[in-house]
Amino acid sequence: MLLVALLAPAGCGMPGAPQPPSLNLPVPVSNLSAIRTGDQVTLAWTMPKRTTDKVELNDSIAARVCRGQSGAASCNVAATVEFAPGAEGAFSDTLPHPFADGPTHALTYYIELVNHNGRSAGLSNGAVILAGQAPAAVDNLTAEICKEGVLLHWASAPPGAASAAVRLVRKLLTPPAKKPSQGPTSAPSEPAIQNLLVEADISNRALDSGIHFGESYEYRAQRVVRVTENGETLELAGPLSAPVRVDAADIFPPAIPQGLAAVATGGENGNPPAIDLSWQPDTDATLAGYIVYRRETGASAGQSSSENNADWQHISPPQPVIGPGFHDSGVQAGHSYMYAVSAVGQNGRESGRSVEAGDTVPVP
Repeated sequence: MLLVALLAPAGCGMPGAPQPPSLNLPVPVSNLSAIRTGDQVTLAWTMPKRTTDKVELNDSIAARVCRGQSGAASCNVAATVEFAPGAEGAFSDTLPHPFADGPTHALTYYIELVNHNGRSAGLSNGAVILAGQAPAAVDNLTAEICKEGVLLHWASAPPGAASAAVRLVRKLLTPPAKKPSQGPTSAPSEPAIQNLLVEADISNRALDSGIHFGESYEYRAQRVVRVTENGETLELAGPLSAPVRVDAADIFPPAIPQGLAAVATGGENGNPPAIDLSWQPDTDATLAGYIVYRRETGASAGQSSSENNADWQHISPPQPVIGPGFHDSGVQAGHSYMYAVSAVGQNGRESGRSVEAGDTVPVP
């Protein structure tokens, strides 16, 4: 007991065991990404702020840009760059031969951070791209506005070129004005950049039906080779084409109404004679309504349709008819009439007239 009492005070205030000096190794990068366009590979990552010993870094850090074949975590240094702690790192690598030529194959990039003694805590995560010959550029891209959207067309790939999809990059040049929120069910704004992928470049054309009339757009195109490696789809994109601008002016009328039918009544039960018209509704989103036209084909039931023909008359109200039907009470018993219907868009454009339909009002 005396020994314990004597030793216990001796331990109070004693310094702990000496700690080894920090190796000053930067924490490895964990968010490296790589995108290849043509023969350029763009790398992006975030530099660490501390060492593996959780000591804050103060000086710039050397970053080795490494290339390695798929499955081999080795550092074949392509370049060395420096960035401050916590900075957003970026590097553009021009692929040399044979990485820029020949058949496609996986190529992995790494970033290795080293201290002033050239020591490293290890490689970053791997960022895989497709090496090999990039797809040919898209030439002669054209864009034409039509009622269904924007029709795009481009030249065929050069003879012998590998089969590739075509990516169309659509940019909104005139963003719509911000509207007050209509609640959680309000429609989202149109994205400024939209990618459209044409899987099979066979017809060298595509229709973009997702545009909004009244806006201006810019289109660019690039061929894309897609390969699946270990369950992951990799893309090798060719250079972007020159931009093409389209002003999507709404200059198109709605579709011509279909299925017009006319049924005459002779004024039973004290009602005046009339002809009821009906047709298939127009599904055009910009439809404002319909216009009804009539012409008389005979002054009486006994006359042929070729006699006493009159010019077409606009008989519907000044404002377009909303629904796909019309009741014409301005007819006379024993007379024959022909009708035609057109559709009017919100832009004031009128379609052609429908196929004619007619009937003869019976005599009571």
